[in-house]
Amino acid sequence: MSKRVMNPATRVAAVALATAGLGASLVAGAGSAFAAEGKAVVPTAATASAAVAAQAETQAHLAAQVKAAAAKKTVAVKATAVKATATKKAPAWVKPVSSYTLSASFNQGGAMWAHKHSGQDFAVPVGTPVKAAGAGTVVKAGPYGGGDGPAYGNAIVIKHANGKYSQYAHLSKIQVKIGQKVGAGQRIALSGNTGNSSGPHLHFEIRTTPNYGSAVNPAAFLRAHGVGI
Repeated sequence: MSKRVMNPATRVAAVALATAGLGASLVAGAGSAFAAEGKAVVPTAATASAAVAAQAETQAHLAAQVKAAAAKKTVAVKATAVKATATKKAPAWVKPVSSYTLSASFNQGGAMWAHKHSGQDFAVPVGTPVKAAGAGTVVKAGPYGGGDGPAYGNAIVIKHANGKYSQYAHLSKIQVKIGQKVGAGQRIALSGNTGNSSGPHLHFEIRTTPNYGSAVNPAAFLRAHGVGI
């Protein structure tokens, strides 16, 4: 009986196929065992989509919070800027007239006055707007210096919060009343040439009382409060 001999190449191929089949079986078997024991669940497309949507919603919410905070900060900054501008536009003390030439000064001697000059004169045309040098309450307003004497002509006296008084004399027209509150820079009269006056001008005083005889240097007072003349 003859003995069959397998071709070497054929034998190698057969062994390779057998091995490959065994490996595939082992892998398949292991995968089946893992699935059975671990019970792993693979996320579905719907679950993944829901997660993405939730993340997008969270990000949108955070973005809205950041935007709202930025807007709030912007409003606060603008409010601060507006407040600073308003404060800057409302100084506590101002010049009683805007355009002028300085003439007789405080404590100056001369034949025009029984004593030395009690204020600072601002030479201006008749009808020049006269402003309150500071906020306060009108305590005198009228002819004869508002009660201080005919030399002052038409005059106004204002009481200020710091205890000082400002006086405005030789006016052509008085535009406030006794008891009226005024702000710094508010128009209170028109300049003139009434009373004992050598020409159109505003006579301006700073006093420690509402009455004649208590004047201090008005130019020095204004400088001390940030107003140069």
